[in-house]
Amino acid sequence: MARSVRIVCAGGMAATLAAPAFAQEAANAPLQRVEITGSSIKRASAETASPIQVISRDDLVKSGKSTVAEYLQTLTADGAGSLPTTFGNGFAAGSTAISLRGLGATSTLVLLNGRRMAPFARADDGQKSFTDLSSVPMNIVERIEVLKDGASSLYGADAIAGVVNIILRKDFTGLEFKGETGWSRYDDAKQNKASLTWGTGSLDEDKYNWVINAEYSQNDKLAASARKDRDWIGHGDLRPWGYPLGTQFANGYISGSSASPSPAGALRDPNTKQYVALPGCEQFSNVTPADPKGGCLWYQDKFRSMLPEVEGINLYTRGTWQINDNLQAYTELGFSERKASFTLTPGSTSSTVVFPGTNGGPNQIINYGNDIVMGANHPQNPYGKPVLMRYSLWDVGASTRTAENRFNRFVVGLKGSNAGWDWETGYTHSQSSLDLDWTNMLNMKALKAALANGTYLIGAQASKNPQSVYDAIRTTATSHSTTKLDIVDFKASRELFELPGGAMGLAIGGEHRREKLDNPSLSGTEDGTINSSYTAAFGDSKVSAIYVEALAPVWKGVEVTGAMRYDKYDHFNSTTPKLGLKWTPVKSFALRGTYSEGFRAPSAAENNPLSQAVGSAPVRDPIRCPNGTPAAGGATTTDCAISVQAIKIGNPDLQPEKSKGYTLGMVWDPIQDLSLAVDAWKIKRSNEINPVSYAEAALSPTAVRNSAQNLVDANGNPIPNTGTLLVLSGAYRNSSYTQVSGVDLDVKQRLRLGQYGRATIGLNWTHVASWLRVESDTLQYQFAGTHGNCDTSNCAGTPKNKGTLTASWDIDQFNLATQVNYRSSMKNIKFEGDLCASKLADGTPAPNGCRLASFTTVDLTGRWNFSKQLTLTASVSNLFDRVAPLDPLTYGGISFNPMDASGAIGRYFKLGANYKFF
Repeated sequence: MARSVRIVCAGGMAATLAAPAFAQEAANAPLQRVEITGSSIKRASAETASPIQVISRDDLVKSGKSTVAEYLQTLTADGAGSLPTTFGNGFAAGSTAISLRGLGATSTLVLLNGRRMAPFARADDGQKSFTDLSSVPMNIVERIEVLKDGASSLYGADAIAGVVNIILRKDFTGLEFKGETGWSRYDDAKQNKASLTWGTGSLDEDKYNWVINAEYSQNDKLAASARKDRDWIGHGDLRPWGYPLGTQFANGYISGSSASPSPAGALRDPNTKQYVALPGCEQFSNVTPADPKGGCLWYQDKFRSMLPEVEGINLYTRGTWQINDNLQAYTELGFSERKASFTLTPGSTSSTVVFPGTNGGPNQIINYGNDIVMGANHPQNPYGKPVLMRYSLWDVGASTRTAENRFNRFVVGLKGSNAGWDWETGYTHSQSSLDLDWTNMLNMKALKAALANGTYLIGAQASKNPQSVYDAIRTTATSHSTTKLDIVDFKASRELFELPGGAMGLAIGGEHRREKLDNPSLSGTEDGTINSSYTAAFGDSKVSAIYVEALAPVWKGVEVTGAMRYDKYDHFNSTTPKLGLKWTPVKSFALRGTYSEGFRAPSAAENNPLSQAVGSAPVRDPIRCPNGTPAAGGATTTDCAISVQAIKIGNPDLQPEKSKGYTLGMVWDPIQDLSLAVDAWKIKRSNEINPVSYAEAALSPTAVRNSAQNLVDANGNPIPNTGTLLVLSGAYRNSSYTQVSGVDLDVKQRLRLGQYGRATIGLNWTHVASWLRVESDTLQYQFAGTHGNCDTSNCAGTPKNKGTLTASWDIDQFNLATQVNYRSSMKNIKFEGDLCASKLADGTPAPNGCRLASFTTVDLTGRWNFSKQLTLTASVSNLFDRVAPLDPLTYGGISFNPMDASGAIGRYFKLGANYKFF
């Protein structure tokens, strides 16, 4: 029992699935000292005050997940800002990331074998630098250590919410092949994966080890329309469930003086100022019921992907040489290539684009909706004068957006022991490159000219266009971005002298790091030529750091730890301390707590004046939809959740974000084979780097509106500055603070079943008590239990409770495991106290009285060790085929929340085999 508790102390608030088994196996072995994530002092695994979750190789296999990202995004500590594979219309489409405590991927530090990796070559939301988990090979992972505590005192920037340290195998010998295939109950969304691992040499006997791993994976694309018979999943049209016509995924409708782009086209009558649809809609769209105002109604699920087509390879090799008893050399080489392709909707004539002014001048905005007209002599213009128009270019085709990411990493290092010191030094070079290829983009200037002079026919007559017209207006936009990271590091630790509770430990270390980012915008965006806005980031930064850490067992059962790090950047410096205390009054019980400070340096996307991002998100227009009700004079329900663009500009005067974190918890083995851990946590991140919130920017006089669609008064006169929202703007600023708090619970029971084998039951639970963002003394947003924060990533929301219940049974050569995944319900409001974000057509708050239902799924996996060489595996995700609740607000999925993706895809099967040749 006692040793089990001490392992839990090391494993942190979540006693891992493998911890009791490991503890039992180690019971009769000498207690070895190891290095744990969050500390540079080698220690017995019992000796830590920070909560750490250790995920073993066996845990990964039992989960049935195919990638590291898939598994990590099931952790209860993962929250808003996490990037799933399904998010194809985001800035960083094609990547995956984890967001501990919902503080965003940029506040979670991801390490590979204890060292940083080059970040993804395009920032999330055009702002947040993060590590792409897709570049990590799955089948060579030895374990993953998740530190759920601040760690800037050791690792420097970004470790505000915690650290994820992915540790790959270093001592493999033999030759092993693994293959896996998967498919949904609809016989689509197919996945195939194969890996080959070879290793030779024993460090003890041969004085060397070399391991090589190669992985290949391929996933089929899944169209949103492929789930048209799965209730509301993938449906942009939610009228069958009581919602109004104009959801965020609706297009082609007419609303008086405004209209949405349609494949038939609509022209604005110069006399009545109303839009009138051109004939021929029936050959494009069969949506029923049709638009009552005559528009050619269609929804984005006709084109959009739910899952991307993905193809990737991962190569990894590591060599280790034991030069003598006190010196070891090693090197690592890694390469990955991943190509992800998403399909999005065709372009339209009414795009609004933003691009930099000449010679650093103010941003330029072109509202092509007011700039492009159908010429007076155009064959399809019945009015005899130039008229405004709305047209979606289905004849050009849907846009396929491909992101091809290449990642490489080289590490060389030495480690040894001399004069009582254990030391290690190394050099790391890491580089990520990203090639974007967006097909069927529009040359807006050529399109404008062709419509003005009548050489381009639209809608029902588009088939008459010669190829030369399409050659002029259709283009492919590309960009090539890179990030580079170079690090030289050194660390050393030793025991100093004896204290009443044991030996005093000391560690020192330092590093010098250089990071470069070159992320140019897509071709054609620099001058507003194509139907996409300018988004780019550039930067080159250097940082040097030193740190010290001490471990003091001041009394028997009482351990105090402390660490301090100093970082020197080009324009600022930071000193971050950490203190920890663990008290073990009896062997089966321990109390622990930590205090830590942290920071996040401004990224190149945030502090370089040459950097700029333009993104979009839904916002309630405070002028056209006051108090959640469309204003008289021409506003519609669309104005209550309109998707607008926002310009975010780099600010060289930014200071780093600062944080203070606290943990307080206990670990307890009340009876044999039962372990329990409870940890309360609180993080305050201040001086935050944010653009003006969308809600705040919508009230600003700098908001750009469509003057051609102003509201009208009772006499029919236009009301200035009341047109539909187009563009919001604001530079990044140090402004608000965020304070989050909650409790983690972990319970694990090991069962000894005699001749019936052994079993393990575990419960992992995270409760978010508060997720508060404070902009000023009078403006604050409480997101806990709501659908906010919708200004970030994919508007997935912040459920108060997430839990996983696991059970595993081993008997003879068989293993059966199951996992129950739970997410609590959320209010369908953007922050506490706000109006309901969605309404039914009759004005009733929706869904379910303004609450997104909770969601629970069950996964099942099985393993059969057929022989010493052959192991067969099978798994079923979403065993009971639960359908994800209807979510009308998120833009991360069409009518389903991205956290509930398994409920959108449906029951999913996998079969696999693992063969060991020798």
